[in-house]
Amino acid sequence: MLGETVSVKGFTKVQLRVRLGLGTMRLCVCLVLLSFILCASADMSPIREGAKFVWDALGGARDMFRAYQDMREANYKDSDKYFHARGNYDAAQRGPGGAWAAKVISDLREKWQSDVSGRGAEDTRADQEANEWGRNLGDPNRYRPAGLPSKY
Repeated sequence: MLGETVSVKGFTKVQLRVRLGLGTMRLCVCLVLLSFILCASADMSPIREGAKFVWDALGGARDMFRAYQDMREANYKDSDKYFHARGNYDAAQRGPGGAWAAKVISDLREKWQSDVSGRGAEDTRADQEANEWGRNLGDPNRYRPAGLPSKY
């Protein structure tokens, strides 16, 4: 048994192992190459678009937060609408994700503001008008109060 050579259809065990090993290796190489070809030709745009939307939404949220911080820092009379428009404008410039984030944040803020702070419906309506103006890429300077420092 130890020194015997077994043959199957004219091949020894060693020859069969080598042939099977090479054949399996060729098959694996072919599968890997086929995978590369399929991945390269596959339409990955929905995934890329989804990732871009999320990235833009995060950037839009940052833009809205920055406008809010600037509004708090400026503490300037009648500048509220300008900062609403500017935050929405900056976010919307990023694309659909940024515009979506701006709308969600603006709507939530106005809902909270009208429910909790007790500001009137007229103020909420005016804020929403400025929000929409900015989201539609209207110039935020339309709402800029006279004398607001140029830093903002």
